[in-house]
Formats: sequence, C-alpha cells, structure tokens
Amino acid sequence: MKKIKIATRKSPLAIWQAKYVKEELIKVHVDIEIELVSMQTEGDRFLESPLFNVGGKGLFIKELEAALSSNNADIAVHSMKDVVVDLPENLVLPVIMKREDSRDVLISNHYNEIDTIPKNSVVGTSSQRRQSQFRRLCPNAVLKDLRGNVETRIRKLDDGEYDAILLAAAGIIRLGLSNRITQLVPHGHLLPAVGQGAIGIECRADDMTTQELIAPLNDKDTSLCVLAERAFSRRLNGGCQLPIAAHALIEDKQIKLSGLVAKLDGSEIIKSEKQGDITDTESIGNSLAELLLARGADVILKELTN
Repeated sequence: MKKIKIATRKSPLAIWQAKYVKEELIKVHVDIEIELVSMQTEGDRFLESPLFNVGGKGLFIKELEAALSSNNADIAVHSMKDVVVDLPENLVLPVIMKREDSRDVLISNHYNEIDTIPKNSVVGTSSQRRQSQFRRLCPNAVLKDLRGNVETRIRKLDDGEYDAILLAAAGIIRLGLSNRITQLVPHGHLLPAVGQGAIGIECRADDMTTQELIAPLNDKDTSLCVLAERAFSRRLNGGCQLPIAAHALIEDKQIKLSGLVAKLDGSEIIKSEKQGDITDTESIGNSLAELLLARGADVILKELTN
C-alpha cells in the first residue's frame, strides 16, 4: 500500500485543505494510506503583528518546506496566495487544484456593500493589497490591521472591534461560513492576490513516485492562470504583502490577465491587462509586468521596498 504524509498548518482552514487533498487522493487511489502531519509555522506564532513587519506570508510555509526537505513529509498543501514565487531548488509545485471563488468578501453586521460604508467606519484587513484598493473606494474609512484565523477575525467583528472586515471568499466558503458573506466584492473593486482561491501541492523535485500519485489532482486551466499570475509577480519582485494584485481567466483558448500595482494610500493605482494564447502564460505575465513598470510601477515598488 502506498503511503503519503501531508504537511499542513494547524489552522482550521489549512486542516480543511489538507483533508480535502486527502479525500481527492483516495478517490483516485484505492490502495493508499495518508497521514496528516500538522505543525505550527512561524507565521502562526506572530498572529498579532502585521505580516509585513514579521516577514510576509512566506512565514506560513517555511516549516512545511523544511518537513519536505528532511523527508518528514511527502507533500505540503498550501493556499497558493501564501506561496512565494521562487521555491527552494529541491522543491516543486506540480499540482494546482481547481480554483474556488477568487474574489474578496465584505463581512459586516451594519453595511451591505462597500459603497455604503460611511466615513470613520473601522474596517479590518491585514493585506496591503486590499488596503490600497479599498482606500480608493472609501477614503474616509479607518483601516485597522486584522490578523488571526478566519473564525478569530469574524469573532473580532462580532465583538465590535470592527464595523466591517475584508477576507478571501475561498476560505469562508471552504469553512462553511458562506452565510456570513455580506458582499462578494467584484474584481473591479478589489483585484485579488496572486493565486487567490487555489490550493497548491508542493513536493520534492526528485520524488517522481509522489508526483505521479498527485498528478490527477492538477487542474490544467487553474494551473495555467496561476502560473501567469505568478510570472507577473515574479517580474515585479513582488512579495505576498506588497500592494500587487493579479487575476487570470481562460476563454476560448485565450488567457486574459489583469494586474495592478498601487500606492498604499490608494492615491495611485496602475492597472492594465494582457491577453494571449494559453501556451504563452509566462510571457503574458512578464509582458504585463513590463507594461506596468513602464507606466510608473517601478517607482511605487521602490518606495515601498525602501
């Protein structure tokens, strides 16, 4: 019997994703034994500090990658929006599963839509990407950092610490909390993070047996879209916490990629899109990044990284 150890964070959402991968593997392999290896990551140990102050979202995957490298796990399951664009040389990301809803959501006990949020309302999000775009929509709202697991964030809202919070739709849906969604925010308001809504499976580059076992879980269209988004981010040297956003979709064998770079205060958002054949995902991502850089994104990114 084949056996696979899955490295995962201990958060409820991460456990849900790991169990989902386990269930999907059992569907395609009747003779397989799967063990979850849960661990606390460095990112989980600093849940009260803004991510950009403690090293960014890469902190959520380092321990999982270490488990792979030391053979203590065979695969690691990630939210793709948490995965840095440059992986360790000994690891690969051969599977990206079918994407859930990629939008952000507004959750509020007072307001039905972003457009109705009055000035001085306290809105919670830890994402610089969301903050920069939201400030363009609601310049007079008060943005306050919001960290913690999904349930913790919603509890803080219900306890009155925030008038509204912004989260990724995929996590809310996967945890069975769709009834709490006040508004599915259109991409035109909040363009999502690179890879948002997709689950990735990472493993050792030389472990071909495991790669063959997990290959049936790959979704070709999602994989192509996320690869284009990641190429865009890589060309911009974009960390997960910079106000960079991108989203790709496929229609009639064409891939359409939208992307933006924004000033944190929302005073300037440089946004455009590129379209091309699905065989050119890498070049589409690169060319869109080059377009934004030529229009001033390089100045914004230099200011942010300094």
